[in-house]
Amino acid sequence: MSNLKELCSGLPLDPLPPNQGRDPRLPHAPIRTPNLTAEEERLALRNALRYFPPSVHATLAPEFAQELRQYGHIYMYRFCPTLRMRALPIDQYPCRTRQAASIMLMIMNNLDPAVAQFPQELVTYGGNGQVFSNWAQFRLVMHYLSEMTEEQTLVMYSGHPMGLFPSLPSSPRAIITNGMVIPNYSSRDQYEKMFALGVTMYGQMTAGSYCYIGPQGIVHGTMLTVLNAGRRYLGSDDLRGRVFVTSGLGGMSGAQAKAAVIAGCIGVIAEVDEAPLRKRHEQGWLMEVTSNIEHCIQRIREAKSSKTALSLGYHGNIVDLWERLLLEYERTGQLLVDLGSDQTSLHNPFNGGYYPVQLAFRQANQLMTTDPNRFRTMVQESLRRQIKAINKLTDAGLFFWDYGNAFLLEAQRAGAEVEKVGGGATEFRYPSYVQHIMGDIFSLGFGPFRWVCTSGDARDLAVTDDIAATVLEEIGANVSDRIRQQYNDNIHWIREAGKHKMVVGSQARILYSDQRGRVCIALAINQAVADGRVSAPVVISRDHHDVSGTDSPFRETSNVYDGSAFCADMAVQNFVGDAFRGATWVALHNGGGVGW
Repeated sequence: MSNLKELCSGLPLDPLPPNQGRDPRLPHAPIRTPNLTAEEERLALRNALRYFPPSVHATLAPEFAQELRQYGHIYMYRFCPTLRMRALPIDQYPCRTRQAASIMLMIMNNLDPAVAQFPQELVTYGGNGQVFSNWAQFRLVMHYLSEMTEEQTLVMYSGHPMGLFPSLPSSPRAIITNGMVIPNYSSRDQYEKMFALGVTMYGQMTAGSYCYIGPQGIVHGTMLTVLNAGRRYLGSDDLRGRVFVTSGLGGMSGAQAKAAVIAGCIGVIAEVDEAPLRKRHEQGWLMEVTSNIEHCIQRIREAKSSKTALSLGYHGNIVDLWERLLLEYERTGQLLVDLGSDQTSLHNPFNGGYYPVQLAFRQANQLMTTDPNRFRTMVQESLRRQIKAINKLTDAGLFFWDYGNAFLLEAQRAGAEVEKVGGGATEFRYPSYVQHIMGDIFSLGFGPFRWVCTSGDARDLAVTDDIAATVLEEIGANVSDRIRQQYNDNIHWIREAGKHKMVVGSQARILYSDQRGRVCIALAINQAVADGRVSAPVVISRDHHDVSGTDSPFRETSNVYDGSAFCADMAVQNFVGDAFRGATWVALHNGGGVGW
């Protein structure tokens, strides 16, 4: 508690904390290459020093300049707290209002090393989803939240706290914008430069909005995607003995292994980086790991014939795996894979989001900084090879979809054969998972409803699980068959969730519901807090995977029929509307030209 008080007391200046630099025990973000001019470097330094009084500039300026040159960004490692970062029970936060304490809890969860992808670089997931731009911002935000009353709102400008402004008790306690860049300048290269200057920040979806709940959120969405893909493409609810091949076990993609097993199929996931593989295996999310591709093929055959649910991590490149599956088909005439996708971070293809098959992991990490142009060429060559293998396998009967990670978009830019004959600007040879699989669910009004028990007590989570399942069972009795099927999938999920050990970090849960279900569950949880059946307040949030919260033309709004896929009014209207309808905090994000 005293540590927490200290953490909330603003910037420690007298004395300055020792500069410990990077912790070698933690995974770290790839080195960024913003390509700043000498004048821009000076500007980045001036911007970073704005947070500090002139008396400490002589000490801080050289080390900030060193960070910028060495890592491509000023993270201010000196100010990274030594306190173990995690979601503490809400009563432990030194605050004047519990609303502020709940925001603190969610911020600390986003930066928990068990949750965050690169905790010291303040990256929660996706390779570049920032909570803040630097550690000074984190400390100032914690300070403002500890001081805040019920008649103030904290205004956040791309990681930068503008301060506390007067407002009403019914107003949000925090208003957050991230990456609000003029459209003509909202490109990847411009973003890298502006982020290095400290003037904008990419908040991903739930990193910069302080709402990440660990990979559980995406486990649930992925489970629904795989189940509904089975219904659509394979004509069956029963996925036993069916094989789903994909890639990525890092932040969001870490969910794929768990989701495949819950859906009942065999999930084979390629991952080039050993650290996330080990992490998912230790968590129990990944049942087996192999770096031997022949062993991988053998395990697929065994699980397929015994119809055993399995999650198998292949430590290697996804392109090698696709090409080996194609070779197996050409040799034996046997198609070992039914469903396929990809979850490499292709919104960030040239800076660690995608590793080309021609290079080993460490070689790739070196080349992306020493020769970015050659690295880019190799990524594009790798994407062309990947698509070539996938195309041949789909001709043989594989069903493949794009996971909204810009895979087909980047493959198209690389010159791979992904064109859809006669297709529109957002259409490719393969559908987006939203368009073919989740779109039908979204159009029924279903989307993510998530909650966090701020007591940190697993018993509270169990009570809320039971409340949610009971509510859906009650209201599911009098609805159409299509809606009932969705309720049933979610009831099954909730009843099983405790057993599958989904919790990483805060005591959180997710399900999908329509408006009626959301309202009924929220009221029932509220009543349980009032009755004392749940011991502390509950944070309820939405996610981007929603019918109207996100405008993203290659994902949530892919192929909207009226041609409005590239319009972003909906996300902005949601942000404004939520703010005056009683939300505690709201966030509006732009993602480097990808979506709002």
